Amino acid sequence: MDLKTKIRVIEGFPSVGISFKDITTLLQDKDAFYEAVNMLCDLVDTKVDIVVGPEARGFMFAAVTAYKLKAGFVPIRKKGKLPFDTEQYTYDLEYGVDTIEIHKDAISKGQKVLLVDDLLATGGTLHACAKLVEKCGGEVVGIITLIELEELKGKDKLSEYNVKSLISYDK
Repeated sequence: MDLKTKIRVIEGFPSVGISFKDITTLLQDKDAFYEAVNMLCDLVDTKVDIVVGPEARGFMFAAVTAYKLKAGFVPIRKKGKLPFDTEQYTYDLEYGVDTIEIHKDAISKGQKVLLVDDLLATGGTLHACAKLVEKCGGEVVGIITLIELEELKGKDKLSEYNVKSLISYDK
């Protein structure tokens, strides 16, 4: 199945010059969603203890990937959204900074961690997630995404990790 045909592209959203990749059309198609999850899992070539997904769309793909891989699932959220003791990581955005958090007890030292998200753009969020996992003692064994926007060169920022994506857009 050509998953790219299941993604709606919306030009000029959220602002002029942006070509938004809307995955809701893929998610609502039961066969495409099923195939996407299976294909994401096929990209994993090592043992995984925990699958981590960043807020918000990363939750959808990370949780089902964790289920299929018989691994635990851990969410990474924006600051102030988790109810227990957290570990934080602050990183630069194009215009400002952002902070993400994980529960301090979510990852044990030496656990093999897979990061899963819907989109790899500049790599900033996934890089911050990887550093947060490492700060907690986990070993990032891979990063997988549904979509990669190649022109933004996010893989360059993640060059120390094994990064794979199912669908690539060059513009």
